[in-house]
Amino acid sequence: MATDVRGSTFEPKVHLEDWKLWEQFSAVQTEMIVTKTGRRMFPGYRVKMSGMDPNAQYCVLMDISSVDENRYKFQHGEWVVAGRGEPQVPQRFYLHPNSPCSGQQWMKEIISFHKVKLTNSCGNSADGKFLIHSMHRYQPRIHIVRTDDVNTLHLQPMSTFAFPQTAFVTVTAYQNGQITKLKIANNPFARGFREDGAKTK
Repeated sequence: MATDVRGSTFEPKVHLEDWKLWEQFSAVQTEMIVTKTGRRMFPGYRVKMSGMDPNAQYCVLMDISSVDENRYKFQHGEWVVAGRGEPQVPQRFYLHPNSPCSGQQWMKEIISFHKVKLTNSCGNSADGKFLIHSMHRYQPRIHIVRTDDVNTLHLQPMSTFAFPQTAFVTVTAYQNGQITKLKIANNPFARGFREDGAKTK
């Protein structure tokens, strides 16, 4: 928590946008496709921020951490532990391209992480791509650092935020039919999967 010269305090807060949609997916255990070239997440990860010092500079980052050390399988309509998982790769941080930016600017608009992609290829670790294993559970996290210099990020206090409803299992093909239906119903880019071929505007 930072304090300005007048003695008032600033404590950044993060609100998850589209939380109702995330909860629909979470209720049936969210799955995210992972590919060699990288696949974007759906639902998209978007947040609204508050509680920042409007005149201070902040950097905002994301990482995707493993929930546990297990590997999973989809069996009898649910995800169950299938043994010990793969050794986790040390995760890099994705620095939001608006960083650094004033608290006033961060709080003004919805912050989107639509450029983030999930990959299972070691040779495909470009900026914005997270190397993760299929059939494992992960949790996206947001980090806020009060600094105007990206080179000092590791030296500054970091505020971390995670929303349990955004945790997901990584797959190379959807396992749960309910997830497939939710993706098709809510993702305009999934219209090619619709059985009736309906187009959305």
